[in-house]
Amino acid sequence: MGKRAGERRKGPKCIAIIGPFASGKTTLFEAILARTGAIAKQGSVAAGTTVGDNTPEARAHQMSTEATFATVNFMGESITFADCPGSIEFSYEAVPILAACDAAIVVAEADDKKIPALQLILRQLDDLGLPRMLFLNKVDKISAGVRDVLKLLQPASSRPLLLRQIPLRKDGIVVGSIDLALERAYVWREHAESEITAIPDDEKAREVEARFAMLERLADHDDTLMEQLLEEIEPPRDEVFDDLSADLREGAVTPVLIGSAEHGNGILRLLKAIRHDAPDASDTRKRLGVSGSSCVRIMKTFHTPHGGKLSVARILSGTVADGAELAADGARSGKVTGVYRLTGRDQAKLGVAAVGDTVALGKLDDFRTGDVLAIGKVAPAKADLPLPPEPVYALALRPRERKDDVKLSATLQRMAEEDPSLFVSQNQDTGETVLAGQGEMHLRVATEKLEGRHQIPLQSRAPQVPYRETIRKATQQRGRHKKQSGGHGQFGDVQIEIKPLPRGAGFEFTDTITGGVVPKTYIPSVEAGVRDFLRTGPFGFPVVDIAVNLSDGSYHSVDSSDMAFQMAAKLAMKEGMAACSPVLLEPVMRVEIATPSEATARITALIPQRRGQILGYDAREGWPGWDVVEATMPQAEIGDLIVELRSASAGVASFRAIFDHMAELTGRLADEVTSAQGKAA
Repeated sequence: MGKRAGERRKGPKCIAIIGPFASGKTTLFEAILARTGAIAKQGSVAAGTTVGDNTPEARAHQMSTEATFATVNFMGESITFADCPGSIEFSYEAVPILAACDAAIVVAEADDKKIPALQLILRQLDDLGLPRMLFLNKVDKISAGVRDVLKLLQPASSRPLLLRQIPLRKDGIVVGSIDLALERAYVWREHAESEITAIPDDEKAREVEARFAMLERLADHDDTLMEQLLEEIEPPRDEVFDDLSADLREGAVTPVLIGSAEHGNGILRLLKAIRHDAPDASDTRKRLGVSGSSCVRIMKTFHTPHGGKLSVARILSGTVADGAELAADGARSGKVTGVYRLTGRDQAKLGVAAVGDTVALGKLDDFRTGDVLAIGKVAPAKADLPLPPEPVYALALRPRERKDDVKLSATLQRMAEEDPSLFVSQNQDTGETVLAGQGEMHLRVATEKLEGRHQIPLQSRAPQVPYRETIRKATQQRGRHKKQSGGHGQFGDVQIEIKPLPRGAGFEFTDTITGGVVPKTYIPSVEAGVRDFLRTGPFGFPVVDIAVNLSDGSYHSVDSSDMAFQMAAKLAMKEGMAACSPVLLEPVMRVEIATPSEATARITALIPQRRGQILGYDAREGWPGWDVVEATMPQAEIGDLIVELRSASAGVASFRAIFDHMAELTGRLADEVTSAQGKAA
């Protein structure tokens, strides 16, 4: 492969900042805003003074719970940064944002416990085909050599990690960095521009070795550079920078820069690397397969207390002005009411947004996160986004006051629009409103928003498990309903045969009536009475896997009616069920748990504690260092399973569960279930 053009992309850029929980993403975001003059002073996550993490929930928990955007001007060019949550519970928030970004900065640190979380993030970027740089944060606290740290981190990355800087040390303390491409040393100063200095003599050998390793990696994709290295010819600096740019954009390498976000160190070199090397909207259009003269992609949706709905959007082609008409899917259209540049919560109104800009568009009520819009009435093709992960934790919610029922329903729908990894459903059997999501903290933040921002006092509990009842024995039972109260009486008389069916067979009703002892017109009423009784059996749950046959009965020409035969059927069922050895059934799920291999033993140990049965485990295909554990487990034991799984796996294990079968539940656990059901009734 010959020399490749590394022409710098000058258009407005959009860069995501992403990384494992507590790696320093929001601190880096803050340092970038301070260094570019977007804010006067760098704030602190601990003090709750950052532009990112600006919601009450984020500040209360000192963690990012939703993305924050800010546009800065650096050396005359516009760059929008998106600070994305790091916790796995909020990770889907980043997916539609990353899809429309030009590149990502992955914030990492020398912590082996966070490698599985780093692997999840890098895999997400692989799936989206997004170029990335890695910012090795907290380098001033690293005792090991940086190249040793890269060996630790490399298994998390499918692409080679390419070290662009090494630490400059004095008396064993990191005081700056040495840029391997520029061959310059920089002495860091607190929250200020670094001082350029000569590479110290005692660092030169280490710099030469690290630089050669960088050039060797670049030569894997540049035959000319390979020849220069073999012939010991010093390559021109411009060609080295061209290769660094081209390899980043093509995804051949992940460049690694170092620094300390807390102290504002290494920020300027990172910004210059983004300015020179990162792709822009033209590259992103190619990656997404976008064609046409106008294209807008919605990255995030949120509702403001007074301004209504705002859609954060990337202008991939064309321009968008206030009042522009946008269309999607050939059916939906809407008019832009306001174009805004964002700096966290602050909004600055613009007249027009150009290609590459990332802006908030006002009141596009018919459009959703992930939509691809066109300017005018001809909509572009629909964009494909990975679906949100299946929920792993759920709560049944209801307002403390009945007057808030409608408000709760409408607010939940808006929240699910803002965060597609929240799922809202109505359980028809129990009447519960169920909110499901990606973990205990995910739903805690959601309920805090409901009670805090939206002023809806709540009651929450674990959703009811859909227990069922069935029978073990067959019986025959007569039921007679007879009532005389003046005028027409009520008379219905039936004899039924009740017998169990195989598990999963449901309900079957037949009749073997002969001689018209029960007129055909009343047989549907008998079935209706049986079905009505089966909604709530002796233990208070629906009855399943049962067959009922109407075999005999009698009627009265005047007093018999549909209602009388329904009542007779219910009486027969009530008395007959008691003789059929009724038994409680609980749903059992088939569970597939994905976990880092180092946590597999802990997870297989906790499965039997939840009445689970391990079916087996194996390496997770395509995921080095991960396993998949398969088991069956009662649904009643799965409610807070994710809490234990995350605790056992440094916060990264997850699972999916599908219904497998119903199993009998007896003894103390069955007594507890029926007792609780009786109290609830």
